[in-house]
Amino acid sequence: MVNELLDELKSGYEQAVAALRRDAAKIRTGRANPNILEGLRVDYYGTPTPVMQIAAVKVADARMITIQPWEKNMIGAIEKAILASDLGLNPSNDGTLIRLPVPPLTGERRKEFTKQVKDMGEKTKIAVRNQRRDMNDMLKSLQKDGEITEDDLKKALTKVQEQTDDITKKIDEVVAEKEKEIME
Repeated sequence: MVNELLDELKSGYEQAVAALRRDAAKIRTGRANPNILEGLRVDYYGTPTPVMQIAAVKVADARMITIQPWEKNMIGAIEKAILASDLGLNPSNDGTLIRLPVPPLTGERRKEFTKQVKDMGEKTKIAVRNQRRDMNDMLKSLQKDGEITEDDLKKALTKVQEQTDDITKKIDEVVAEKEKEIME
């Protein structure tokens, strides 16, 4: 029973790190990356739809993203959504293709993005600590109800702490990796 709970906790921790990686990928570095458009929604016949579902998004070179809508009449809507977003990018279109130049980041902008990544990392650590607290409470209630012994409780609490320490290191690695990418 304790092993099942620990496996469940580990799974929750891994989901938290995966969410951090996904969110960090959306932060713009100096290079073109189609992931920065992942959260962008376009009004597609009255329904907010991810741009990736209504257009082919490609990286033309290190500083250019191209967006080719499958329906030409969607170019205006995509362009409007990009301008309304907080990406800080200026699209240009030739009637069939939207070009999205990715300007190099200024020092101030890099620091801002680095701060955002650190905040994401801290929020992920808070979520992990909350999961740890809930698991510890659950284990203590199992011991109180007589389902596990006090020795089993101590071993389980130690394992929970070890898993938490490991995942915290992973979170720090993800944050450091993204910071390095931003500062390049």
